[in-house]
Amino acid sequence: MTVTAPDAGDVQVRQAERADLLSILEIEKASFPQPWPYEAFTGFLDEPGFLVALEGGRIVGYVVADVTPTHGRALGHVKDIAVHPGYRGDGIGSLLLTRALSEVVFQGADSVKLEVREGNDGAKRLYRTFGFAALRRVRGYYEDGEDAIIMVRKLG
Repeated sequence: MTVTAPDAGDVQVRQAERADLLSILEIEKASFPQPWPYEAFTGFLDEPGFLVALEGGRIVGYVVADVTPTHGRALGHVKDIAVHPGYRGDGIGSLLLTRALSEVVFQGADSVKLEVREGNDGAKRLYRTFGFAALRRVRGYYEDGEDAIIMVRKLG
């Protein structure tokens, strides 16, 4: 299913496909100091929460989210989200996050979590506008030693 959001211009969102992976990897490398490898993305290709945003046929962002049963409940997890540096600030991240949250709700999740670098103030602002709250800090979570903030949100 392809969705167009008026607040993000002519951006469309659809399920990620194998042919998208090189473009996704390019955005990943431009966005993070320790990018996921290509193989990490291939494992999520069948997940309904692995979505790409396209503008003019070009992939400009993506999100990877899934649902895991935890203690008898379904917990959503936003694992990775990024927008090409040249397209940031246009609502694409919000569009992708909205769609990812819809997917995890559809899969039965009643809450969702994510990890964010302590120093990534822009991402933390975005997540707070979506109702995420900091739950705890994980010291040295990232390979470079930076702490992660675990953020959670109730759904429904």
